[in-house]
Amino acid sequence: MIHASFSGRLVMLGFGSIGQGVLPLILRHIKMPRDRITIITAEPRGREVAAEYGIRFLQQPVTRENYKDVLVPELQKGDFLLNLSVDVSSVALIELCQEIGALYLDTCIEPWAGGYTDPSLTPSQRSNYALRESARALRRGAKGGPTAVLTHGANPGLVSHLVKEALLNLARDLELDLVVPTDQAGWGALAERLGVKVIHIAERDTQVADRPKARGEFVNTWSIDGFVGEGCQPSELGWGSHEKALPLDGNRHDFGCDAAIWLARPGASTRVRSWTPLEGPFHGFLITHNEAISLADYYTVRDASGAVRYRPTAHYAYHPCDDAVLSVHELAGKNWGMQPQKRLMMEEITSGIDELGVLLMGHAKGAYWYGSRLSIEEARALVPHNNATSLQVTAAVLAGLVWALENPRAGIVEADEIDHARCMEIMRPYLGEVVGEYADWTPLQDREELFPEDLDREDPWQFKNFRVV
Repeated sequence: MIHASFSGRLVMLGFGSIGQGVLPLILRHIKMPRDRITIITAEPRGREVAAEYGIRFLQQPVTRENYKDVLVPELQKGDFLLNLSVDVSSVALIELCQEIGALYLDTCIEPWAGGYTDPSLTPSQRSNYALRESARALRRGAKGGPTAVLTHGANPGLVSHLVKEALLNLARDLELDLVVPTDQAGWGALAERLGVKVIHIAERDTQVADRPKARGEFVNTWSIDGFVGEGCQPSELGWGSHEKALPLDGNRHDFGCDAAIWLARPGASTRVRSWTPLEGPFHGFLITHNEAISLADYYTVRDASGAVRYRPTAHYAYHPCDDAVLSVHELAGKNWGMQPQKRLMMEEITSGIDELGVLLMGHAKGAYWYGSRLSIEEARALVPHNNATSLQVTAAVLAGLVWALENPRAGIVEADEIDHARCMEIMRPYLGEVVGEYADWTPLQDREELFPEDLDREDPWQFKNFRVV
């Protein structure tokens, strides 16, 4: 199915696993000449994939000093910059696209190289919260301007649409009278009415390869540089109105929307209890992600005085593939110094699935997981140059790109703000089995059997009960 036609030029900045995986989707679903697509990337990796599809490939690192010189000749009014790069400032690129009149989409808000770990910045300043605030600061001047879709991959991105579908499913199963919300106020009111206290992005990746991780090697099923970068940032979470007390290492930001907190430790060293239907209970990394902040902010309800009346706690609970867990363990043991070798698992994957969904908790039915179960076999059959993890991202990139083409004057928007039904329509054929399951699980299950713990048994949905200490 052709979802959109595009007569402008499409510049893909970055061509790692996501760029290589989304290219065949773009060519399949967007009607445009191949000679109107240009790939600009810092590395030679992917050159053979570009050649396979007859796409122009330019190996050129983009830096703070040269980004305008590189991009301005490639972009005109009405063109599209698809930013899938790392270490290139998203804010700088958004400003450039707004100035030129070009459309824009990224999968996360990136700083310039070194911004995630710059010791001259406070943890608050190098957080995803700060990056989000810097991008949102451009919104007023961009109102009604060319569309720039922020953070629209799997998570952030797909998961925002899964939350909305999960809320509607929960309302249906509770037999509530309901009109589908059409704005932020309506969605926040629905989440409050349902009593959702906590939202986890609960993910378990079970993909395995035909050769194990070696010493001195970081192995993962998606961008290694991206994973390590966010894993070294402070752990961050949206902070709900039901929470009784900040963690001892918890900190508020002194600027912005105040919807989130940060912990004084890296996300890759912070673990939380969570649950998915196939895995059951597990310990996941509380890695910082934009959706932890945007979900908490989007679903906030305020009273007449402007005070927060309702807000869910929201954060990532990520169990990557087992080789990636070993890689993180080794990385931490080297004081967060990257291993000399990196390997992105793709063709060597022999089996496994990525079970990615949203876990809504605290409502009348306890816990409800809703999401995608995609196997490596399904991913390979559906789209070349993808594994199960990458296809969940690339399908969302395609959906965000199509939505932007259909809504070219929306200004700067986040995934939570765009049409979830349209995006799900585009993504669903590539998500494998999309399912919802209820559970009686809480983070108090099977606790204190071996040792006493500091728990809040009156309210199982307090963050202190989820955290692994």
